[in-house]
Amino acid sequence: MNIVGETASRSGLEAHGLTNLKSVYWNLGPAALYEEAIRRNEGLITAGGALLVTTGEHTGRSPKDKFIVESDSTRGAVDWGGINQPISRELFDTMRARIAAYYHGRDTFVLDCFAGADPAYRLPVRVVTETAWHNLFARNMFIRPEPSQLVGFEPAFTILHAPGLTARGKEDGVNSGTFILVDFDRRIILIGGTWYAGEIKKSIFGVLNYLLPEQGVMPMHCSANVGSKGDVAVFFGLSGTGKTTLSADGTRTLIGDDEHGWSDHGIFNFEGGCYAKVIRLSAEAEPEIWAASHRFGTVLENVVHDPVHRTLLLDDDSLTENTRSCYPIDFIPNTSATGVAGHPVNLVMLTADAFGVLPPISKLTPEQAMYHFLSGYTARVAGTEKGLGKEPQATFSTCFGAPFMPRHPSVYGAMLRDKIAKHGATCWLVNTGWSGGRAGAGGDRMKIAYTRAMVRAALDGRLAGAPVHEDGRFGLLVPEACPDVPSEVLLPRGAWGDKSAYDATAHDLCGRFEDNFKKFEPFVDDSVKAAGIRKAA
Repeated sequence: MNIVGETASRSGLEAHGLTNLKSVYWNLGPAALYEEAIRRNEGLITAGGALLVTTGEHTGRSPKDKFIVESDSTRGAVDWGGINQPISRELFDTMRARIAAYYHGRDTFVLDCFAGADPAYRLPVRVVTETAWHNLFARNMFIRPEPSQLVGFEPAFTILHAPGLTARGKEDGVNSGTFILVDFDRRIILIGGTWYAGEIKKSIFGVLNYLLPEQGVMPMHCSANVGSKGDVAVFFGLSGTGKTTLSADGTRTLIGDDEHGWSDHGIFNFEGGCYAKVIRLSAEAEPEIWAASHRFGTVLENVVHDPVHRTLLLDDDSLTENTRSCYPIDFIPNTSATGVAGHPVNLVMLTADAFGVLPPISKLTPEQAMYHFLSGYTARVAGTEKGLGKEPQATFSTCFGAPFMPRHPSVYGAMLRDKIAKHGATCWLVNTGWSGGRAGAGGDRMKIAYTRAMVRAALDGRLAGAPVHEDGRFGLLVPEACPDVPSEVLLPRGAWGDKSAYDATAHDLCGRFEDNFKKFEPFVDDSVKAAGIRKAA
């Protein structure tokens, strides 16, 4: 085979069953990957310089197509169910052999990289792709080694990515043509049947979520930043709730926008890039992300463009609501050079309340924080998963990241409880969703300017002594005033024209919380149970 690239590891591809390849492009830089992507008609270059691609049928994750090899080591450790589905090693090996055969005679792109900014917990990862643009995506998202680290690089986990290969559904022991298969014993991930690049980064997130708890590290689906006084803030939340937007604050240093670990030393970013949702992105509201999405090196997924001028039409959702921009983290001004910081001072739990009844910001007791962390209430925003309609759908995703958590939620909940108790973080619940009514039925999305003002006031201590109102249903402590935010915005019932409709909707949501939390009651103490819903009436 023909090897292209400056640094090819001595640990070759034969160990992965990849032989009889055409040309192997190893650890190429952005310019070379651009050149290969354009030569192969994988995408086009936009007016700002970003590489724009489309992903066809799959414009979001396929959580029902993810499987984990069941073995002696995983049988008692994985929380098996609809999210973590078991597959036999025999079926895994069949699909692995099929990928190896698929790659015969093909050009192949290889990236050696790291996941985890803290060297003590860093995971060496190899990503093998059939396209240049997926390799550039991985290069942006993961941590890029120094050249001296590449020669002797030994991957601890390998992704074999073959989006052009589809499975035969039940005949292959999977659910559809798409498959994301993980073998924790042999440390291999197989991805096929989907061109959506998010599966690459989320598969490694799932790996770290499985491995790190055994090392005393809490993995978190969160963004994080740090203030000038070293005060770290963590933002939990599912896709579309505002993690990337709120953490990219020009007054604070960005640590990372999606995935972090919390060790005995502090927090650390898992990634080296950002994967921002950019539908209806504006230069005025989100200038840092807007600028990053208009420069060379960025990969844009499913963003509509003007075919003549190659300008971006960021308000156009004709392909999907889940338009994405993937860029190295240093494309955002004022980012951490190390990806490592101290223990969090503030924990912010983000929810996009599609019902429009939760307050825009409220302070949580440690017990309430655990209740809402395990509940993980939000709205699944259209397009972030295959099969969702155009309207947001209310859901509960434990730990604000159930699709990525291989272990039982109680494992992560207990770690959060212990970390808060040890380090004394202040906890907040922030609704970035709707106000004044339900989504699609009279409600309006919360203004980002108001949310930013509330979050900044919480982080800099201005809300610490503000008078509060206790919500009778949810038990939340809601500030009665906040700088730069109209007082009527803070109390959700007042924003509804029809108060009886608010009461009925709030009653319904309380019932949903209560029903959902029943499965966690055996794993929490009475103080956490009492910290939840006051009364669904």
